[in-house]
Amino acid sequence: MMASTLKPKINVMPLSDSLGASVTGIDISRPLDPETAAEITQAWHDYLVLIFPDQDLTQEQQLTFAQHFGETGTRSQRAEDRPEGADYNAAIMLVTNIKDDKGSYIGSLPDGEMYFHHDRCYMPKPDKGTLLYAIDIPLTGGNTRFSNMYRAYEKIPLEIKKQLKGRTALQVYNYGLTEKVDIDGDLTGIHNRSQPVFVSHPETGRTALYVNRLITARIDGISRDESDGILEELFAISEAPGNYYEHVWTVGELAMWDNYCSCHARTDFPREERRLLRRCTLLGEEMIPAN
Repeated sequence: MMASTLKPKINVMPLSDSLGASVTGIDISRPLDPETAAEITQAWHDYLVLIFPDQDLTQEQQLTFAQHFGETGTRSQRAEDRPEGADYNAAIMLVTNIKDDKGSYIGSLPDGEMYFHHDRCYMPKPDKGTLLYAIDIPLTGGNTRFSNMYRAYEKIPLEIKKQLKGRTALQVYNYGLTEKVDIDGDLTGIHNRSQPVFVSHPETGRTALYVNRLITARIDGISRDESDGILEELFAISEAPGNYYEHVWTVGELAMWDNYCSCHARTDFPREERRLLRRCTLLGEEMIPAN
């Protein structure tokens, strides 16, 4: 019998009205052919967040998959902070509350709720995308909420859009999960960067809102009181229940999200329950102000 030359097709199933899709019919531990990579890229642009269930991935396989969609980033970590015996890779970050035998966390962002944020929006070239793979999941909580920032932009009242057109906002982050940095203090040594309030996605050309509750500190060029009021309105729009999808994790899932047009948050979970996910990122570029 002649072997079939037909390539397997991916199945894409929307997860909510706001954003997100489940992608099945593919083993992402194997290298992708260009046609399949293009299909996934198009689905990523259409749905902003893709979930690949039932995957069995080493960190090398996760990175190989990620590299079909861009150059993987690295994270800085002092050698003395690396867990003993760990299979260290500068492109990988463990998101976990697990501790080693000395009582130190073996990864980052360990416990509790985390406010909505865009990954590394405080850097000159924020991340393009993030890929997170679930290894250990608590029985309850620790869910990830993904907000559609295209839709959030569309819902902003016209008078606010006019007021904020061309403006920037200060993004400041000091590794907190729900605590914002006091921007009236000394920001020396604290990551901070002004970014456009409205950005144009470099690949789709669509306009997205680019502020978030955890990291956006103020809108540049207007009074602090006015800025605080407008930001609260923007946060309320982007975090409205109809604007986000809440993902309940299952072991073996990989989530891939677009940091230009979505932001994400984490719900609380019991501190005594293990949570371990493996993260890598895709390098981005300078944010493009929307016209």
